[in-house]
Amino acid sequence: MQQKRQGHEGDRRRSKQGSSQRPARQQRDGVRPQRTGCPERRPSAPRPAADCIEGRRAAAEALRTGFPVKRALVAEGAPDATLAQLVDAVQAAGIPVCHVPRAELDARSSHGSHQGIMLEVGAFPYTDLTDVFARAGEGPALVVVLDHVTDAGNFGAIVRSAEVVGAAGVVIANKRAAEVNVGAYKTSAGAVMHLPIARVPNIARALEELKRAGFWVIGASEHAEGTCWETPLTGRIALVMGSEGEGISRLVLDTCDDLTRLPQRGQTESLNVAQAATALCYEWLRCNQ
Repeated sequence: MQQKRQGHEGDRRRSKQGSSQRPARQQRDGVRPQRTGCPERRPSAPRPAADCIEGRRAAAEALRTGFPVKRALVAEGAPDATLAQLVDAVQAAGIPVCHVPRAELDARSSHGSHQGIMLEVGAFPYTDLTDVFARAGEGPALVVVLDHVTDAGNFGAIVRSAEVVGAAGVVIANKRAAEVNVGAYKTSAGAVMHLPIARVPNIARALEELKRAGFWVIGASEHAEGTCWETPLTGRIALVMGSEGEGISRLVLDTCDDLTRLPQRGQTESLNVAQAATALCYEWLRCNQ
């Protein structure tokens, strides 16, 4: 396997792109407006929450990272101290605040856990592979590639694990795959705002580009002969996780350099894709300490 791996090594020098700077915060006048930025007439029915970040932690992360926010929707009534502090931060960032009935937030919420605040945002700023390569630099790096994972909860959990271990990015398909929506914002605990997420038209071709950038492509499959304790996960690794129902597709499977699986002693069916991805991400981190 080592001889095959050498074919993908080489000098791939890419400079890191500078991150955009957050605009300067505007000064408040000490008075919290009750309906700043609200329309004169409310819509007859709440819109779907696909363009919203819900929950206090995710909202705080959006503010901290300077994520583009159109306006904040806050539940009417006297807020508790934590929510009041968050609303102050929203206003300090120059973001309009609209106080609405809690029932409106309930109707928009995907999990019923908005915690009294939602942020309306624009389309998620997906990147391409060049941004992932820039983040990876030239040394050891991990890129998680999702072969049509469709569940937003699994997707968000995988992004969270990838970000925590220091992955360079996540690659997803632009069709028939989970995307960054309110569910992914929530389950990733805001990690989608810290990690490049590249959408590509063809996963197999994206893997070929990763190989040319010096990555060794490892597919996760319960049918693999060797476990992750036996498969070298050192250096530049592109970890491929398959869909919830079908696993890795045949074309993508044929593109992988090697396959690996998690060791198992019990009789229960293997872990789901999010749990397996987390375990493999941490095995990569352990191997590259």
